[in-house]
Amino acid sequence: MAENEVGAEAQAAEEGPILAIITQYVKDISFENPNAPASLNPELPQPTVELAVNVQARALTEENYEVELRIQATAKHEENTAFILELVYGGMFLIRNFPQDALEMMCMIECPRLIFPFARRVISDATRDGGFSPLQLDPIDFAGLFQAHKAQEHEAGNA
Repeated sequence: MAENEVGAEAQAAEEGPILAIITQYVKDISFENPNAPASLNPELPQPTVELAVNVQARALTEENYEVELRIQATAKHEENTAFILELVYGGMFLIRNFPQDALEMMCMIECPRLIFPFARRVISDATRDGGFSPLQLDPIDFAGLFQAHKAQEHEAGNA
């Protein structure tokens, strides 16, 4: 029996680290167009868009993790709301043979980076279907977001 355990450990070491998307999905989406049809007037300039991004992750099993990419976009023409879009886009990932101290970075940086293009398409389609020009989000620096979050945690711990 100990021979089988040693064989499994050797195989895992030979296999190397694995990061794979098992599945991805829209977990929740909301699109509000509270001032339609006035907000759809073609003579209005493009609305200004405020964007909020958040990443959450949780372990499902020892090797499977759910990562949620939460994006909220609020568009306004001056003080009038054009649209509000909220999306929770999820992915289930296989993360195997990574050091324990690398798991958080994998879940908070690499996993959202992999599913972001798909969430971006959902947002583009939803805004287009809502009567607006498709909202094309710029790439997001998930490493920078992670570092900023860690810095905030560090400051809060020292306060």
